[in-house]
Amino acid sequence: MATKRPPAGGPQRGRPSRALSTRTRRPWWQSPTVLGGGALGVVVIVVIVVVVLAQGGSTTGPTSTTNADVRTVVAPAVLTAVTQPDSNELAEIGTGGQPGNIGKLPATTTITDSAGKPVVLYVGAEYCPYCAAERWVLISALSRFGSFSGLQETQSSATDVFPNTNTFTFVNASYTSSWVDFQSSEIENRAQQPLQTPSAQLASAFNTYDQPPYTPTKNGFPFLDIGGRYILTNTSFSPQVLQGLNFQQIATQMADPTSQVAKAILGNANYISAAICSLTNNQPQTVCSAPYIQSIEAALPH
Repeated sequence: MATKRPPAGGPQRGRPSRALSTRTRRPWWQSPTVLGGGALGVVVIVVIVVVVLAQGGSTTGPTSTTNADVRTVVAPAVLTAVTQPDSNELAEIGTGGQPGNIGKLPATTTITDSAGKPVVLYVGAEYCPYCAAERWVLISALSRFGSFSGLQETQSSATDVFPNTNTFTFVNASYTSSWVDFQSSEIENRAQQPLQTPSAQLASAFNTYDQPPYTPTKNGFPFLDIGGRYILTNTSFSPQVLQGLNFQQIATQMADPTSQVAKAILGNANYISAAICSLTNNQPQTVCSAPYIQSIEAALPH
């Protein structure tokens, strides 16, 4: 079922949604069948996915008009555009005139992994057009602190608002960094069927903070928690910015600091990068010492 079109006035989030349809059913992993009425249950989910990978990647991305799972290889030029933007362009864009939509959580200590690295937590869904927009931002930001492998192209639902928004998926991806840990869960696929089970840490953060007063509505996508100190209060930008653009067109516009695409993706990535820098003692310096990052960091809610 398609979600209701959000009201004008800025980015929103996917179903279950902030200012979209307010789905009352709980996320699937919280159902009594899974949780055993409160006890910790064991769920075995067997997902058989046959993916045909194009040898050279795709410049246009998936073109499915159905909600079947569609995941393909990322074209090298597209991957470079999102993970290795020009440093001069990042400085020129700065905030990109974007609101950032980063709020402060009440915790006074940073959530870290066993190595002491701040943990960035993400919960989304492949069908969600707002998650589709946010992944461009998140991948660009996190790539400054480490590297992804296994990223794949996909699209948001063909039957939701902003249909077939070109994006990436974290389903088969992994992330390596000396500075930050990243945990993600795409909990539903493009057909809104159960896909990944969030870790206990992810589920705890989602259940605790993905609701008022930290976010406008409960259990909305995408959910982003940065070290237990910051939260994404709404999608960084509207998926409408990407409508009608294939992957190569998005990549090309990302190289133009005057384009709305570049300002939306890279400007918001600068916000997330600044939030991460505030938790890593401004390391690495190659990222965090940039004047535009320092300026954004100083303006973050404290």
